[in-house]
Amino acid sequence: MAPAEQPVELYVYDLSQGLARQMSMAFLGIQIDAVYHTSIVVGGIEYYFGHGIQTSYPGQTHHGEPMEIIKLGTTSLPEDILHEYVESMKLEYTPESYDLFLRNCNNFTADLSMFLCGVSIPGKIKNLPQEVLNTPFGQMMRPALERQLRPITTAHVKPPRPKAPSRVRNVTALNELENIIKTAPATVVFFTSATCAPCRVVYPQFETLASEAGEKATFVKVDISHARPIAEQYQILATPTFMTWSKGEKLDEWKGASVDELKQKVDLVLRVTYPIHRHTSLSIPTALRLAQQAMANPTVFSKVPPVEKVAEKLGSTASNPAVQSLIEFLRHRAAEGAVNAPIPNEAAWASFLQNAFNTLPSNTLFPLVDLFRASLADPRVSDTDNVPYPLRLVTTQALCNLFTTPLFPPHLVSQPLLPLVSTLTTTFLLDSAHSVLRAAASSVAFAVAAYVQKQRSTANQEVLPQDAMVELVAGLVQGIQTEKESEDVVRQLVLSLALLCYCVPDDQAGELKDMLGALEAGKELKSIAAGEKWRGECKELCKEVAQLVDA
Repeated sequence: MAPAEQPVELYVYDLSQGLARQMSMAFLGIQIDAVYHTSIVVGGIEYYFGHGIQTSYPGQTHHGEPMEIIKLGTTSLPEDILHEYVESMKLEYTPESYDLFLRNCNNFTADLSMFLCGVSIPGKIKNLPQEVLNTPFGQMMRPALERQLRPITTAHVKPPRPKAPSRVRNVTALNELENIIKTAPATVVFFTSATCAPCRVVYPQFETLASEAGEKATFVKVDISHARPIAEQYQILATPTFMTWSKGEKLDEWKGASVDELKQKVDLVLRVTYPIHRHTSLSIPTALRLAQQAMANPTVFSKVPPVEKVAEKLGSTASNPAVQSLIEFLRHRAAEGAVNAPIPNEAAWASFLQNAFNTLPSNTLFPLVDLFRASLADPRVSDTDNVPYPLRLVTTQALCNLFTTPLFPPHLVSQPLLPLVSTLTTTFLLDSAHSVLRAAASSVAFAVAAYVQKQRSTANQEVLPQDAMVELVAGLVQGIQTEKESEDVVRQLVLSLALLCYCVPDDQAGELKDMLGALEAGKELKSIAAGEKWRGECKELCKEVAQLVDA
């Protein structure tokens, strides 16, 4: 069957917000109705060129509502062909190639329109930049217009998140269903049929509950019209019928389209599968509030070192292409901002840095690692006693920056990197000579603890093995006991301790509690809460976390 025809539309925006129409004749000597920005809308997606080729839901870009929508025609091209072509266009329409007058959004929409439906965009839009350049004032104002409009047209804007895909699995094979029941922590199955009107009423709520449960439960839809073996195996005689399992054991079965009953039964299977932890009954509002605030605002060490001076220190090493690409990146960030900075050659840099640790002296390594640390503050790039202090500091700061993207934390808290991260953090927390290093190490400890707590609460998953958990918690307690200079470091360490201990599984709680008791963690926290050295929220925080470690 041939793909259905889809309309292709041109969304037209006015970047001048009406000023071009009012003032163009006076300044340019020609009438301009708008400073046009355009995009192509097809298949429910808006495609436009700015910071590279970007996508959004129609009318939801940072340009606001279009001033005009022009119907260009239709296309019968399959969706995969369209996506493949747009991907190929990304090689030509890169963020660096954008030029307000020579290669802009309108050139992109003209090319895409020709591919989709064989027509270009209106000439008055496509040819406008050249008309402006043909005027003396336009030539004179070109640099100023570039500076003023480029940040708007090439802004790196995250598209709005689409509606999350359904977490309900459609199953027709008996063995697939039985495997889900056997392996999923909790399973909720909705038996329906094509002719069941009540099923259509209750299904949206079933999808909502599936989304809310996330990874904690698997929600399954079985249309018995297409899955007779399943219907026979589970003796489904009427629809809708629901069944729940917890850890492979059947828990419940009921019939009917009652939304309230569905919610109650789903809540029951989740409570049976995930018993409420004793820590949830503790009253620790300060700890939870401060932890949430800190997790929402991760520490990032973004200060860029003086690039020219660093290049001088590096000497001949600065001429290496990998180093040059990183230096150029940081130069552009300092001068023009992150949007316009060309991404360094990350593959070449990684290979160079790996060899550098074996071949270069420590006084050269420090500025190299400092450059790397500064680059990691950009999310597009991020994702021992004999080591000199500056190298220890920037390495710790770089580690902290790595936790600001979802790419690196799973690697940093697992083999082979976990022992390095743990040893580095706990060792630097006890560095009595360098308060800045202790502060950086406390930020790494908090980043690890926040990641552990997030995985524990959202995915019911423990990412740290027990020995690593005990080692890190011991380091935190020792850090709290020895920190004499910084209240901020104490607060961050206590928050990290709270996140690691809060709702820790019972199979880890015993050894952790013994270690906390041996180190007299609760006593130390109560002493801080009762003392006068630290004040305000820090005292209240220590009082609450003392309850937690003693629970």
